[in-house]
Amino acid sequence: MASMKVRQGLRLVLDLAVPTAMFYVLRAAGLGLYLTLVLSAVLPAGVAVLQWFRSRERDGLALYMLSMLVASALVSLVSGSPRFLLAREGWLTGITGLWFIASLRASRPLAFLYTRPMLEGHRRLADIPGDWDELWERLPRFRRIWKVGSVLWGVALLADSVVRVIMAYTLPMDSVPALGTLLYVATSVVLIVITNVYYVASGLYDRRSRLYDPLREQGLLPAVQP
Repeated sequence: MASMKVRQGLRLVLDLAVPTAMFYVLRAAGLGLYLTLVLSAVLPAGVAVLQWFRSRERDGLALYMLSMLVASALVSLVSGSPRFLLAREGWLTGITGLWFIASLRASRPLAFLYTRPMLEGHRRLADIPGDWDELWERLPRFRRIWKVGSVLWGVALLADSVVRVIMAYTLPMDSVPALGTLLYVATSVVLIVITNVYYVASGLYDRRSRLYDPLREQGLLPAVQP
């Protein structure tokens, strides 16, 4: 579990850092802004596609980052101004935010799908009987956690996208990629902290919480001692 989280963290850092680093390397080499924006999107996306087909770890986070890189590359190939290309991350982040919210109508919301590989089987949940599909069917409060989590991520990503587009059209163009990467980090850290506080407050990690009352009623967990 720990090694998987480390690999996911490293992959996320690389997926964010490589395009930004490539942008400034190409600019330092004297390439024009438009061509630099295209190459710094297309080349990392090509590498990510190759890694995807060679990797056995195809979880939700990997799919999301691959989708963002490929979509960014495709948008870069559309004729437009440099500022339009700088704003592409904002449009894509906004689409992702809408996707999180729209997933509330699906059989499983995105927060559930992306979090499951990291938390299912976690030591703090090891004494909870049943896999996550069973918990989803049996526990109304468990379902609510992931629906609320999807709304939190959706709204935050929509707000992030607005800031990102404003940056692209108002700030000096060479500063936008670095600031955009910092914004990704800030948004992710804030969201991870908020959602984890919410998980704790909702009783996800506490087998004595009301969340797991249906399991106690079915005799799958011992009664809480007063």
